[in-house]
Amino acid sequence: MINPSWRRVVLKVGSALIAPENQGCSEQFLRPIAEFIRQCRLQDVEVILVSSGSVAAGRHHFNFQHQRVPLALKRAMAAVGQSELMNFWSRCFDFPCAQVLLTHGDLSDRVRHVNIQNTLQRLLDHKVLPIVNENDTIATDEIKVGDNDNLAAMVATVSHADALIICSDVDGLYTADPNKDPNATLIAEVDHITPEIYALAGGATSSVGTGGMRTKIEAAEKAAAHGIDTLIIDGHKADSFSDLLAGENPGTIFFGQETPMSAKKHWVRHTLRSKGEIWVDDGCIEALRSHGASLLCSGIVDINGEFESGDAVLIRCANGKRKIAKGVTRFSASELFSIKGQQSRDIESCIGYCPTGSDAVIHRSEMMLLERI
Repeated sequence: MINPSWRRVVLKVGSALIAPENQGCSEQFLRPIAEFIRQCRLQDVEVILVSSGSVAAGRHHFNFQHQRVPLALKRAMAAVGQSELMNFWSRCFDFPCAQVLLTHGDLSDRVRHVNIQNTLQRLLDHKVLPIVNENDTIATDEIKVGDNDNLAAMVATVSHADALIICSDVDGLYTADPNKDPNATLIAEVDHITPEIYALAGGATSSVGTGGMRTKIEAAEKAAAHGIDTLIIDGHKADSFSDLLAGENPGTIFFGQETPMSAKKHWVRHTLRSKGEIWVDDGCIEALRSHGASLLCSGIVDINGEFESGDAVLIRCANGKRKIAKGVTRFSASELFSIKGQQSRDIESCIGYCPTGSDAVIHRSEMMLLERI
């Protein structure tokens, strides 16, 4: 492996590798991937496989020729294709595999989040290969991740992996689109993910999958914040996997942060979805940024959206243009409308009770400042 300290790897394989012709699962590109997983296990490197492809694998069972598939039919295709996908992967190995179907709702619920972590750990303890996919048969816009690049990053963080390997249809991140610019060069290493790195990402090139380079960079950013290295490689090339096993870098590596953020704050920032917004004044912004303060009701000038206690919300400046932070609110939107701008000691007199037993609207321990504003 590139880094001999890696002991747990999450490997993401997309639909274009699983079912390249939309005609069910194909071995065309998967033999080198299966051999890579086998070799990792022989070297005592644990592997969690995040495999797309249920819809693509099941599509050929339905007489539907249009490219755009209705959602109900897509769920039916996923239901058929998921069993084919698991059967296919199981035939590739001489060790047991386990199906783990997730939604964003599972990962954003703290209890289920911990259950996922424990289940993955027990599977690995017993030498079982976890094969993770989004549960497309039930997922809605509210609870789905939407692409398996970001799902793989979430799995890498919840399982405390050392590395995330994302298979793509290009060697990695280039200085320009290599299909359009002959002078484009591969970027072998990325220390920090900046707006300039995001600007290099184009759209999705595969007609089968849902992710492009941007989702892969988003995944790398999530993983890096947890101290996880991320590699983007060309999964169509067998040499990509032999190079990895030889300790070489065949693509682009995004290095994990040397000082990862805490698991709780990472969950707040990178997993929870915001249900609303709290707009605050300049004095509040200064207190949050420079003094590590909790958010108090005195600094709140407005509330946007409908949310309940325990939901994640964005904290914005008073004109709403800049994101300052993200955190878990201890008050609902309706409660905050009544206490905004008030002193903490006046909460009970304003709404008749203090529902949390605390004067903090968002406690500092449940808040993440957002660097990119």
